[in-house]
Amino acid sequence: MDPLLLTAGTTLVTAMATDGWKDVRAAAAALWHRIHPERVSAVEAELLDVRNEIMAARTSGDVRVEAELATEWQRKLGRLLTTDPTLEASLRTILKECWAPALSADDSARVWHIVQTATVSGSGRVFQAGRDQYNNGV
Repeated sequence: MDPLLLTAGTTLVTAMATDGWKDVRAAAAALWHRIHPERVSAVEAELLDVRNEIMAARTSGDVRVEAELATEWQRKLGRLLTTDPTLEASLRTILKECWAPALSADDSARVWHIVQTATVSGSGRVFQAGRDQYNNGV
C-alpha cells in the first residue's frame, strides 16, 4: 500500500483518541465533502464510532482493534484518492497540519516510519539518517 495512505490512515485513527479529535474528525470530513458531500454526516458519525472503539480498546488493552481500524481507514482514504487523485495534496496538508500534531510524542513515534533506500556503485559512499547526522572527518 502507498506509504501516504499507510501513514494517513494510521495517524487519523490514532489521532481520534486524542483531545483534538473533533478537529481531526472535521478535517477528515472536509476531504469527503469535496468528493461526496452527501456522505459527510455518515463519515462524521463513523469517526465518532471509531473514537469510541479506540477508547474502549485502549481501556481493555486490545491493540488489535486500533490496528484493524487503521487498515480500514487506509483503504477508505485510498478509495477517496482513487476517485479524485487531486485530493492527495489536501490529504498531505491535513496529515501534516492537523492529524500529526494531534498525536502525543509516543503515538507519533509509533505512527511515523522512515523508509530509506540507497544504491551505490564503484567506490561511492552513502550516509543516511532518520534525523541528525554528524560526519566528522569522513
